[in-house]
Amino acid sequence: MELRSQKLRKISPELDPLRLGTGWKKEDLGKPQILIESTFGDSHPGSGHLDQLVEAARRGVAEAGGHGARYYCTDMCDGESQGTDGINYSLASREMIAGMIEIHQGATPFDGGVFIASCDKGMPGSLMGLCRVDIPAVVVPGGTMCAGPELLTLEQLGMYAAQFERGEINEGRLQWAKDNACPGCGACSFIGTASTMQIMAEALGLALPGSALLPADSPDLVEYARRAGKRAVELALEGLKPSDIVTPDSIENAILIHAAVSGSTNCLLHLPAIAHELGLKIDGDTFDRLHRGARYLLNLRPAGQWPAEFFYYAGGVPAIMEELRPVLHLDALTVTGRTLGENLEELRQNGFYERCQKWLDAANKKYGIHLTKGDIIRPWDDPLGRDGSIAVLKGNLAPLGAVIKHTACPQEMFSAILHARPFDSEEEAIDAVLHHRVRPGDAVFIRYEGPQASGMPEMFYTSEAISSDKELGRAIALITDGRFSGASTGPVIGHCSPEAQAGGPIALVEENDLIQLDVKARILAIVGVDGQRKTPEEMDRILAERKAHWEPKPRKYVRGVLRMFSEHAASPMEGAYLKFDK
Repeated sequence: MELRSQKLRKISPELDPLRLGTGWKKEDLGKPQILIESTFGDSHPGSGHLDQLVEAARRGVAEAGGHGARYYCTDMCDGESQGTDGINYSLASREMIAGMIEIHQGATPFDGGVFIASCDKGMPGSLMGLCRVDIPAVVVPGGTMCAGPELLTLEQLGMYAAQFERGEINEGRLQWAKDNACPGCGACSFIGTASTMQIMAEALGLALPGSALLPADSPDLVEYARRAGKRAVELALEGLKPSDIVTPDSIENAILIHAAVSGSTNCLLHLPAIAHELGLKIDGDTFDRLHRGARYLLNLRPAGQWPAEFFYYAGGVPAIMEELRPVLHLDALTVTGRTLGENLEELRQNGFYERCQKWLDAANKKYGIHLTKGDIIRPWDDPLGRDGSIAVLKGNLAPLGAVIKHTACPQEMFSAILHARPFDSEEEAIDAVLHHRVRPGDAVFIRYEGPQASGMPEMFYTSEAISSDKELGRAIALITDGRFSGASTGPVIGHCSPEAQAGGPIALVEENDLIQLDVKARILAIVGVDGQRKTPEEMDRILAERKAHWEPKPRKYVRGVLRMFSEHAASPMEGAYLKFDK
């Protein structure tokens, strides 16, 4: 089989001299050529260390007889942009990363790829891009940062900030949290979006077994990157592509693992967008169907107790898969060229779990604790929960769906009739929450924050202000057509679709409407006006009358990336990818 790179060398006489001018050696030109694409950059801790993994992958490529070329598209940090208009760029940046991968591979000839990323949009953007170009490829998840003193992790900072705002802690304690929440590189140390999507890369079969969510400073992670480089060359020669690996079966495996780890609700944006690149369709209903009755096993923050570094110490994705054996498609093909079941058997035999136990022993000593594997990953027959971790709610408020992470929601809020308090921006809403102009029994709405309105930013600070409030955290709900950080906890409901900018019912909610929330029945509906219950037929007439007088708000962005994104973004429940067939 003649490699693509060698075919294109014959077509373009300038290609060889230009690569020689870049520093390639003449003997490199005829080797399998591997695109090493990463989000390395000085933008944030999740990407600042990836150059080490790039170089390790390069070594692996060379050892296997290939030549690796380094390409970059640095991602942004949601945490650095929280509370500002900068967060509006977050979801759009996913599309830009995927687009740059398409450009890099489409413009120049490569036979395979290694894709290295850690964080919220870098990882899903890379997964979308590699599926779009569909070249033989291996993903290297960039790992997680370790916890700080007192096992402090970054998602707790919102709690500290809200406590300071309410006068519950002094400025010194808040400053201590700021100084110690990020002690090193890697993704934030909880099962937020970054950690979830690293896990999804392995769950889909695109990363080497056991490689997801290692501590970023682990020598094992560098070794995985080297092995990924070697495997990329082998894949290029074998011709095994992402479209051979990412199938309905592997996607079902990934969603069941998402349920087991209580993954971020943002995964409901990312997995559908990744599947879309390969012509596969999944949506919120797919997640809801598979989460029903699914085992929730992972005792890590924000829904559980421990920082994300303990995931690897307990055996990582393979240990989760071992517990889920009864429900997984074990014959799903993976990037190793073997099936999922064959990979698990090899890990049992090569000492993988024994090595993880040594790391757990060292962590117990470091932090002065005494955890066992079972404290971190619960066994199949003794789960933390038996109904997955998310639910997709529907009704006349969200005809296309809205998502709640019920494992992070107080039981008191699973069924309630609430009084609507609509706000057209997060700034107005958080001010009302922090200064107690919101009362128990309210449903706080933040609307016009969907992808077509403002890029679909996170409502992290508002959700943290609510969940950290002893009175409101178990007595109100937050409902939005925006989204939440993977770190968010509390009674928060996002992705409400259709969004307000598209004329969805969330735009029609008025002060003191009655809102029915029923997590188990999957209901989110407007059931009354001015505090008085109405029949469904009466509500239909009222909403139709309100819609007749509704007008969309002027677009917030009239040029650049965010205009393009707002004009072409699909519904949140479809994945909010760029859709050009409107």
